[in-house]
Amino acid sequence: MVNQEIIFSIALSKLKGLSVLNARILLDAMGSASEIFAHRKDILQMIPHASQRLQDALTRMDEVIDEAKAEAEFIEKNRIKALTLASSEYPQRLKECEDAPLVLYLCGDTDLNRQRVISIVGTRKCSEYGREVCRQFISELKRYYPDTLIVSGLAYGIDICAHRSALDNGMDTVGVLAHGLDTIYPSMHRTTAADMVRHGGGLLTEYTTRTKPDKMNFVHRNRIVAGICDACIVVESSAKGGSLITAELASNYNRDVFAFPGRIYDECSAGCNSLVKRHQATLLTNVEDLIETMGWHNPLAEDSHKKVVQQELFPELNEEEAALVNALKNVDDKHINQIVIDSNIPYSRASMILFDLEMKGLVKALGGARYRMVRNLAE
Repeated sequence: MVNQEIIFSIALSKLKGLSVLNARILLDAMGSASEIFAHRKDILQMIPHASQRLQDALTRMDEVIDEAKAEAEFIEKNRIKALTLASSEYPQRLKECEDAPLVLYLCGDTDLNRQRVISIVGTRKCSEYGREVCRQFISELKRYYPDTLIVSGLAYGIDICAHRSALDNGMDTVGVLAHGLDTIYPSMHRTTAADMVRHGGGLLTEYTTRTKPDKMNFVHRNRIVAGICDACIVVESSAKGGSLITAELASNYNRDVFAFPGRIYDECSAGCNSLVKRHQATLLTNVEDLIETMGWHNPLAEDSHKKVVQQELFPELNEEEAALVNALKNVDDKHINQIVIDSNIPYSRASMILFDLEMKGLVKALGGARYRMVRNLAE
């Protein structure tokens, strides 16, 4: 049986007149969707500064509970995961974003919190140059970081090229949909979508069943593509389009944005060239550019260090410092969100401790909110 917290979270997400921002404020104040439902009729007593409009919205939760239960039955029957903000499987990078969905629906058994997540976006009307750039980049990425998760939108053009190139290289890939999981749009990508789920990737959406792929849904889903990743890469884009919206969102979320350049006369490259020209994206020509900008350890470099500093060499570490050191052991580098998960130390506290460890010369801060152990004291 689906637990009550999921049902109430679904109901909360369906309430008209309740924004995601206000819903998250409520969740922070009350602790859970179950508590919100329990006090839906007396929220003004629980939160004195709450508005009457909020109270009115919550009293309508009873009207959507049956819909939420039906949705819960559907996801259980079809082995779909409902990820609430409290779930450890919820993508922690996305959770940082204040407008992150209350509930995500995941078809597939993939880890959305792995060490590296890259979003690749671009125009639907891509050129052969764009497809070749996309295929070559993912092929190169496989050599360096085969466990990278590739995220895109399952749309025509660059999106589907990214998904299929990931599959061709044995890499996991996730498609973020603008509709419910009871359908696939466009339908001609159904086979690829099934292969993505079957081979370690998945399909992700914030929309419940019977939600049509309306135009605004594609705009809204872009924030998931932008927020779930470490870096957002634009392969080809016209002067206007969804890819540029995604790139702007990624930048607003403090994600690194990259763009492949193109010929100045090519319409498909106008958006990418503009992003680079306006310093809104870093010019990208190969995987090495990405590695250097992100500050990632290069596993293929001749001078790469294999020795990991052992905790035993630093007996002065307190319990929390030791926990963070252990979280960074035996890896090249790790995003702070994953460190928080592995160490079970709150984000704000972990950030302060990592700074202290950096001052002690034990940890090195990299780009993209990533950290690694210092492998020799000369570093």
